[in-house]
Amino acid sequence: MFNGIIKNTGKINKILKRGNNCILEVFTNMKFYESEIGSSVSCSGACLTLDKLFKNKISFYLSKETLNKTIFNHSKKGDVINLEKSLMFGERISGHFVQGHIDTTSRIEKIENVGKSWLISFKIPKKYRIYLIQKGSITVNGVSLTIAKLLKNGFQISVIPKTLKLTNLIYLKKKNYVNIELDVLGKYIKKFINKK
Repeated sequence: MFNGIIKNTGKINKILKRGNNCILEVFTNMKFYESEIGSSVSCSGACLTLDKLFKNKISFYLSKETLNKTIFNHSKKGDVINLEKSLMFGERISGHFVQGHIDTTSRIEKIENVGKSWLISFKIPKKYRIYLIQKGSITVNGVSLTIAKLLKNGFQISVIPKTLKLTNLIYLKKKNYVNIELDVLGKYIKKFINKK
């Protein structure tokens, strides 16, 4: 479990694909310890298991399912990803509960500058739009954000300067794709309603 408050990033060093197997290797200044091997790390929103580490280099195994559901299928060396370690009991939760289970990817339709902030518009597949609520929570590349506005084909978010500085959202351009995790509470509520 994560809270989507990103303070660290990493740069992809290698993506090794062999058949249905893939290894993601990342350079980062974020501190990791041998005792954390096997623990969960949010990598641009996808919950991955820390497999190996060597100095400032960490690696993860990506399953076929992860590749199919996330932007990592098209990522390349040099891409910057957001990193967040899993929560510990007693930590402050400043964002919202993020599982690291990517629901879909979304394409950026428009980026507007409003002062030092960015307004970013996203297109999302129709079947996921039922989960979008104005002022509700959504996770974009692992970042906990608030939906500022509902659009005909998706949603819009406002990204403040501090978030741009600390995350890979600053590198986004029109037509780029991002990982999306919908608010888990909305998914459970829909499931319960459908059973009635």
